[in-house]
This record gives sequence, structure tokens and C-alpha cells, in this order.
Amino acid sequence: MKIVFEHLTKRFPNRNRKIKDEVVAVSDFNFTIPDGKLVGLLGPSGCGKSTALNLICGLEKPTEGRIYFEDLDVTDLEPENRGVGLVFQNYALYPHLTVRQNIRFPLENLRGDKKLSKEEMEEKVQAAARLVQIEALLDRKPNEMSGGQQQRVAIARALVKVPKVLLLDEPLSNLDARLRLKTREEIKHIQVKTGITTVFVTHDQEEAMSISDIIVVMKDGVLQQMGKPQEVYDEPENLFVAMFLGTPQINVFEGAIKGEKVYIGDEAVMDAKGAGDRDVFVAVRPEGFIVDPDGPLSCTFINREVMGRDTSVIASHKLFEGENIRAIIPSEEDVTPVDGIVRFSLKPFKVKLFDRISEERIRIKS
Repeated sequence: MKIVFEHLTKRFPNRNRKIKDEVVAVSDFNFTIPDGKLVGLLGPSGCGKSTALNLICGLEKPTEGRIYFEDLDVTDLEPENRGVGLVFQNYALYPHLTVRQNIRFPLENLRGDKKLSKEEMEEKVQAAARLVQIEALLDRKPNEMSGGQQQRVAIARALVKVPKVLLLDEPLSNLDARLRLKTREEIKHIQVKTGITTVFVTHDQEEAMSISDIIVVMKDGVLQQMGKPQEVYDEPENLFVAMFLGTPQINVFEGAIKGEKVYIGDEAVMDAKGAGDRDVFVAVRPEGFIVDPDGPLSCTFINREVMGRDTSVIASHKLFEGENIRAIIPSEEDVTPVDGIVRFSLKPFKVKLFDRISEERIRIKS
């Protein structure tokens, strides 16, 4: 099921009654979620991603704009008529019902031609439980299960009606790190197996990048960039996207372009062919540093952290935007500071330049 946003905007009244301006949660969304893809809505808390999800399922009505499922305008359609499955952050399972009863519950509310017999409902419950691998847990109650198992029950309940669209609102935030990793792999497996268009809301960029076919990066209700995860990581359109994606975070320096050279302070760190002179932010991915005794960028050495296959070199620089520089280098490379200074060369394809005022990307000729 393809989902189309057409100039979609959602505004809420300001909670502070003294302020008349409305709060814009979603601002002029114009994009398409392709059929059968897993799309991650990604951004910090308050960016509007959960509101966007609520607009898709009908729990919120847009202030302006339209939503289409394929060619069908569903903007004014009630949630129960949209054919969506929704998994909440807190799972929202009925504690007094068994797993079987929780999964069956949406089927019991079907009316008219859609009404099912008990045998048909049981068959669908079994199929949904089998898909998420909880067949042996059908007679348990939610409080007798782990968080990961409860999550599977919530997904099974959303899938049992075979929805056209599956919506997941931060479904992994209540799980520990190891269980989060396992469950997100299972969600991807289920999505691929069913082929259901899935929208996954999260503030965790690693989570979104690992399982999404497409990510949509949001800030303050505005779509910042949309694309395949690796493409967005490699080619961020602005400084916010560059800083939001990647762990450790991208390293940002105050710099300048002068005479087709990129300067950090007085040091020319790389070429900038075709770029006019201006003040810039020089953003370097952690893996973009090369320890080089003759390198053009000199930094004050602080520490090294050995992480097995990699070493994290911690350093500082007077023009660095933040606390400490983190450079990730292979563990076999030697890091020997000279008089407290470590020098780096930079990998040009891991360096992104942004205008100091607009924070928009500056592209240079390779």
C-alpha cells in the first residue's frame, strides 16, 4: 500500500494560553512512502514523528492537506476503516486476557460481511502467533511474559487483521539493549515476509538505519531529508542531518574556504575545488581521520580507547564545536603523540562542508 502525503500540516493550540501562536507539529509534508517498504520516521523528541503516525492511522486529523492510500483519499476516513495495524510504545495489552484473547480481540469486533466464525478466528490467531513465534504462549497472560514476548503479542494483534499498513510507535524503547537488537531483526523479518508497508517511529538513529528501507529525518515538524539510510548518512543535506546520524557523532569544526582550500584555523586540511570563499562548518565522520605524522590537522591528544578491532582517539581543538574529537582508526595503527599533539590527514569523502549561516550542504568538485 503506497502512502502519499500532500501538503500535510498539523497545528495544535499552544498550551500557554497567553501565547496565541499555534504549535506546528507537522509542516507541509509532501512525500510518498512506497508500497511494501519499511520506512523509519526519525528525529529527536518533539519533532512530530508520532503526530505523523497518528495522522496516517486517523487518530489525528490534519489542519491542512490530504493523505492517500494508493489513490484513495483517507483524510476523513475513521481509523477503523483505514485498514491499519498500530503497535504502541507501551504495547497496550489487556492484562486480564490471555495472549490468544488479546490477539483475537480485533477480530471479535468485525461486523457484517467481515464477521468471522470462531474457527476462522482461531485459524487467524494461530497464523499470527506462528509468524511472531509465540504459539507456545497463547494461554499465558501478559504479566507472565517478558517485555520482548509482550512486544510480539502486540505485533501479532496488529497483524491478525492483515492490515494494509503497519504502524509502529517506538516499539522497542522499553526493551534492554540486547533484546532491542533481537526484536528489531524480527520486525524486519516479519515485514519482509508479509510485504506490508510499515512505518516505524523512533528517535534511535542506529535502530532506524539498521532495519529501514527508507528513512525520513524530521526536525521541528519539518522534513529534513528522505532516502536510503546509507545515502542519507553519506550525503546529508544539512548540518542537522549530518549530526543526527552516526555514532559516534560527526566531528564539527569552525572553518573557512579560501582560495579553493578548506582551512581549520591556519591549517589547510583539504582542497575545495569550485567553492567560493566563505565561512563554513567542517564536519568529519569519526572514520574519516587518518593518523599521519605529517598530516595537516593538528589536535591536542587526550586519550585513546581500545575497542577491539578499532581504536578511538580522543583529542581536542580550539575550533572544535563540542567537547572532544573522536577519531576511529584501525586498532593496529600506532598513535604516538609528539609533544602532546596528534596529527591527522582527512579522507575527503568523509568530510562534509556546511555554510556557517544557513547550515546547508556545500558540495565541492571531486
